Amino acid sequence: MSSSGQNEKSKNRKEKRRVFDETGKRLLRELWPLRGWILLVAVLCLVLIGCAVAVPELLGAQIDKLYDWTKTRAPGLARSLLPGLGLLLGVYALQEGLTYLKYYLLQSVVSRYFCAEFRIRLSEKLRRLPISFLDKTPAGDVIDRMMDDVSEMAASVYFLVNILLSGFLQIAVIALILFFTDWRLAIPVVLLAPLSVFLSARMATLGEEHWDKHFELGGKLTSLAEEAYTNYPTTKAFNREEELQKRYDELSERHQQSGILGGFLSSIVQPVIALVNALAYIAVTVVGGWLILHRGVLIGTVVTVIFFVRQFSGPLESIAWSLGYIQHVKACAKRVFTMLDLPEEPDASGAVEPPVRGRVELRHVDFSYDPKKPLIRDLNMDIQPGRKVAIVGPTGAGKTTIVNLLMRFYDIEAGQILVDGRDVSELSRAEDRRLFGMVLQDTWLFKGTVAENVAYGSPEATREEIERACECAYCDGFIRRLPQGYDTVISEDSTAVSSGQKQLLTIARALLADRPLLILDEATSNVDTRTELLIQKAMDRLMGGRTCFVIAHRLSTIVDADLILVIRDGQIVEQGTHKSLLAQKGFYYELFQSQYAI
Repeated sequence: MSSSGQNEKSKNRKEKRRVFDETGKRLLRELWPLRGWILLVAVLCLVLIGCAVAVPELLGAQIDKLYDWTKTRAPGLARSLLPGLGLLLGVYALQEGLTYLKYYLLQSVVSRYFCAEFRIRLSEKLRRLPISFLDKTPAGDVIDRMMDDVSEMAASVYFLVNILLSGFLQIAVIALILFFTDWRLAIPVVLLAPLSVFLSARMATLGEEHWDKHFELGGKLTSLAEEAYTNYPTTKAFNREEELQKRYDELSERHQQSGILGGFLSSIVQPVIALVNALAYIAVTVVGGWLILHRGVLIGTVVTVIFFVRQFSGPLESIAWSLGYIQHVKACAKRVFTMLDLPEEPDASGAVEPPVRGRVELRHVDFSYDPKKPLIRDLNMDIQPGRKVAIVGPTGAGKTTIVNLLMRFYDIEAGQILVDGRDVSELSRAEDRRLFGMVLQDTWLFKGTVAENVAYGSPEATREEIERACECAYCDGFIRRLPQGYDTVISEDSTAVSSGQKQLLTIARALLADRPLLILDEATSNVDTRTELLIQKAMDRLMGGRTCFVIAHRLSTIVDADLILVIRDGQIVEQGTHKSLLAQKGFYYELFQSQYAI
């Protein structure tokens, strides 16, 4: 590898480490609101450390009594041991009770609150993000961040507080006690501790890159699984199960390998620390044996120190393991923080003063999804109130894009969009969208009753109003033939209603909302010809006085439109009525002939 390539790789590695360090600091800052609970847990940890420290002292004292008894064989051994054993039993009971309380606080209170708080923040953030984020980010990846990544972050609270805080406190307290017990036995233990800490910190960073990759692949894996199950009938119809399984297996293999490498590099820390701690055992045993033989140190003192060494090494091993686990958590946290830090779409607070007449103007509008690929340039239109306007053109011409701009799913790059003379950029997005009823070519139904789905945009509507809207949309008949009528539970993947019937329900939903402007984006694409004619009659009767935008590939659905705008390459190339456009024999004429010439 060239020196420039090595330098670039080193630079990337340093940048990743910097990001991970910042993520770790931010994760700690996120714990600040929980400081009261954490302080209470810290107090419990100190009491538990006191219990842990008392146990070796009590055991050492009992061992000294037994050792003295072996020399004298004096009666009353049981009477002299019982108080110490009873106190030891009480310490153990207190230790178990406080341990349960500590785990309850950490898991049921602190971690649960931490988890819920982050999911609420992510949910609120998602609501404020532009539609473009969801257009570019697979839904499975978003779900993975909100569920699995947040769960891992919540679990980190336990490890950060219980293992690190408790561990470091225990190490500090035991180190002091060791020096007070016998400084000669304490020296080898304390000298080896920095080596353990250094190895822990050094080796814990080895797996961070693999954990980062592991969770990135996990999001892709979730997205692929969701895509596969959502579109399973299509996959079956084209016999693509094996190819889909192959893609899933390949991605799963990469996901598994990154997890194995991350886990392996993190897990080798603990055995190395255990080896260092074993050296401390050997040192204490050798030095203690020499002190017993040559300096008259009591056996109970050496046994006490050995117990303390076990308690000293235990937290070090736990800290070493948790440092490796923290790299795993930081990879999750980085994905969550990245989403929380995304720029939000700006919003205003204005509203259109009622009554809304419904005049819509586009003045010199420019827009493109990709700056390198211009789509709409200098688009102008002036739609008078109550007119039925059809927008037609080839695929990719910008028809649906105009809908996205009217609804402010995307913001224009230049120009103005006005409703009743008011620039929509001065309105809040919620107020702008309250002006429009909308029916898309892709139907969407949630799991609920038919009535609840129809009333989605008007939750305050009465049953009579819901039924009246369904009658106007010509779906009342098939609804009443369902097992529970309007109370039948349906969903997006429900087989109780056909695709055309789902489209009729979404049209009824828009009619019930009773907005002053209506957008139909390929609204009759899934409806048979007979139902299409019924819907057209219903629209003509019910849309009186409302400005209506109709986007359709099937030109037969818009022949009675008051105005037809022909879009090509983001520009209006022709406009007029159906008859006048056919008479011009221009681009609209070519589109019409291509559909109906035969």
